[in-house]
Amino acid sequence: MADPVCQVDADLLSVAKKFRFRKDKNVAVIMMKINSATLTIEMDEKFEDVTIDDMADELPTAEPRFLLISYVLNHSDGRTSYPLIFVFYTPPTAKPELMMLYSSAKSEIERKTDATKSYELRNSEDLTDEWLLEELGGH
Repeated sequence: MADPVCQVDADLLSVAKKFRFRKDKNVAVIMMKINSATLTIEMDEKFEDVTIDDMADELPTAEPRFLLISYVLNHSDGRTSYPLIFVFYTPPTAKPELMMLYSSAKSEIERKTDATKSYELRNSEDLTDEWLLEELGGH
């Protein structure tokens, strides 16, 4: 297997592992970016007890991001699950070289975060609870 284009920051891996097993019963998000100078994927920001709609406002308008979302999914039969969701966000206004860099690093960070679901998103205004519920199977 070829070497990955970008390395994943060790601190980010530690945070992501703890995030995967978090006990809180609310929505949380880790926003990740690529440091172009070091070609390292690192944590941009971490959000606790946030809504998906609020997260849309936090996304940059001209730079891609990776999101790791710990989501609260209420099923029609009364069960609640907490899927770990990976979202690759690439706004149409991002520079082509940034889009290529993020695209080439996507599989590495996706694999290392052990997300249960993975989606791609182009427009920040599409990041809503309705969109996510539809992607998760119309729950």
